Amino acid sequence: MRAVRRCNATGAFSWIGSDGWSARDLVSNGNEAEVEGTLSVQPQANPVKGFEEYFLNLTVENNRRNPWFVEFWEDHFKCRYPNASWTPHNVKYTNACTTEERLTKQNTAFEDQLQFVSDAVMAFAWAFRDMHEDLCQGKFGLCDAMKPTKGTELLRYLRKVNFTGLSGDEFRFDKNGDGPARYNIIHFKQASPGKYKWVRVGEYMEGELRLNMSEIQFRLGHPLPPESVCSLPCEDGQAKKYVEGESCCWHCFNCTQYQIRHPLDETQCIPCRKGTVPDETHSTCRDIPEEFLRPESGWAIGAMSFSATGILVTLFVGGVFLRHNDTPVVKASGRELSYVLLTGILLCYLVTFALVLRPNDIVCGIQRFGAGFCFTVVYAALLTKTNRISRIFDSGKKTAKRPSFISPKSQLIICSGLMSVQVLVNGVWMIIDPARAMHHYPTRDDNLLVCNSYIDASYMIAFTYPIILIVVCTVYAVLTRKIPAYFNESKHIGFTMYTTCVIWLAFVPLYFGTGNHVALRITSMSVTISLSASVTIACLFSPKLYIILIRPDRNVRQSMMPTRYSTAKNSAVTGTNASSVMAAVTLTAATCDQNKAVKRHVTTTIDCSTQSECHEMEVMKEDRINGKVQPSFVSRSTQTQSSPSGDQESASTTSSAAAAARELICAITPKEIIGKDQSRTPTVKQIQNNVRIGNGPVSQKDDPL
Repeated sequence: MRAVRRCNATGAFSWIGSDGWSARDLVSNGNEAEVEGTLSVQPQANPVKGFEEYFLNLTVENNRRNPWFVEFWEDHFKCRYPNASWTPHNVKYTNACTTEERLTKQNTAFEDQLQFVSDAVMAFAWAFRDMHEDLCQGKFGLCDAMKPTKGTELLRYLRKVNFTGLSGDEFRFDKNGDGPARYNIIHFKQASPGKYKWVRVGEYMEGELRLNMSEIQFRLGHPLPPESVCSLPCEDGQAKKYVEGESCCWHCFNCTQYQIRHPLDETQCIPCRKGTVPDETHSTCRDIPEEFLRPESGWAIGAMSFSATGILVTLFVGGVFLRHNDTPVVKASGRELSYVLLTGILLCYLVTFALVLRPNDIVCGIQRFGAGFCFTVVYAALLTKTNRISRIFDSGKKTAKRPSFISPKSQLIICSGLMSVQVLVNGVWMIIDPARAMHHYPTRDDNLLVCNSYIDASYMIAFTYPIILIVVCTVYAVLTRKIPAYFNESKHIGFTMYTTCVIWLAFVPLYFGTGNHVALRITSMSVTISLSASVTIACLFSPKLYIILIRPDRNVRQSMMPTRYSTAKNSAVTGTNASSVMAAVTLTAATCDQNKAVKRHVTTTIDCSTQSECHEMEVMKEDRINGKVQPSFVSRSTQTQSSPSGDQESASTTSSAAAAARELICAITPKEIIGKDQSRTPTVKQIQNNVRIGNGPVSQKDDPL
């Protein structure tokens, strides 16, 4: 402390003292200004009960057993005791002790650590007692087992002692062989100008430190602790780079945006794994909230509302068709394929609700299968319809033979075969790459919970086959666009396919352009599926609903016939060297009297069935030209006869339509009317060879393949 004063460094140091010099006057006396602010530790000790009274009653006469007590007496009273031996310490005392001196509280100071001396003695006493009980088994005095006593054996008993000392405190040794760690934290401060004292500001009790910081004052008027460091602690998100050769000096550097300081090594920064980012202090990595399309979000609510409306409309249409199942309009639409088509449309709307669910392995499997299969059902039914119409009219231009596989049963089998391809594709895909939910990290700030098919273009596998069906169906729609006007369902199918192609051309770039926006991507897919279904149901079913619900008077056979139909008022039609008498035989669908025989020269009405169109035939009587039977056809628009000797272009057009109609009619004519043998009669042959096309519906009739 004198060196500090000589260097004029008073107040520049804050001292931390050990229990060797804390609270001792020899340190602080005369050096108060230099010692001010010192923090020190002092073993915590309580007074030994009875020792003070015992010691104050001691004199040289009654304490002869202690050979050093005379020297203590001489030093304490500064005199030489009579008859005491000369020592280097008492030669300086000229006064003789009177033997009347007495120890009092006023002239005697006691050390506070007397408890430790007492505890040490008591520890050995308890160890010897326990050892004696074990080895001597209660015998008085030392037994042979304790002659001599091994130190290692005594140490074993010493470590196990546990007793209450003379001060009232519990005593025991810890696992390291030390006594209880009990310390007082004391502080030397200037209580008022010029007045210094030691005060207790805390304690340390067996591993727990308690401090009263309000009592600590390093300098009078400056309660804050002083700073004395080579380098300040690094801030949050910083790591240390130590100065070479210095363990207390370092430079701080910042961890990067996605790094944290290593929890075990403050000199390193480590990156957070994907799906996590550093917290505000860059000390730990926290999870990024999962991002997926939640059902309560606006995107999902909008998509589900659209789909729910579509479901209600589809159920309404299905209910209307079931209620009017046997009416001409429903029969003309092809009931079986119409119900398949409605089922596919309903599945398209239902897929939306699977798309907005929280992704898991099962939901991903449903999404993968449902998104493609619902389209397959719709366009497989439409392709079957358009293919049938195309085959019938193409066949009618080439031959009078009936095309194969045009009955309702055949159409359902063809449609099922088309749908089975999609099921097979999905099955193989599921085996090779099972659907599963996973986390996707397009950027370090994203944590997308998606199905594995959404990550890349593999999800388009589910749409590849439906897209092929759409393209083929569109091609058929183009090929059948020039058929007679009264086959209006072909035009409706064509418009449906054109609109669907436009929708999908808009969807594909939108889907691939929203890879990081899960909600928008799934919503766009959902809306595209629902919109395609809505176009289909609007274009194909609204005209039929209009007739069924608003114009029921047109839902009859007569209204389905050509509006300019004529019963051949002209009894004779001028030809080349011939004349003919025409009898009209109209083939429609619903009231076939199977008990009536076909009569020559009589107008008869017979109901026959196809899937979607009704055909009206006018059977001409034999028109003999040069003694040969010549087929003759009547044009709907002009109701004039045309023959091979007439206009060739008109004959070609009407003959192809007539041949197509003939194939439809022959495919569904009841066997009771045109039996195996009857079909060979001249009248039946005349029916098969002399036809023209009308626009009425025909009923459903299952024929064998």
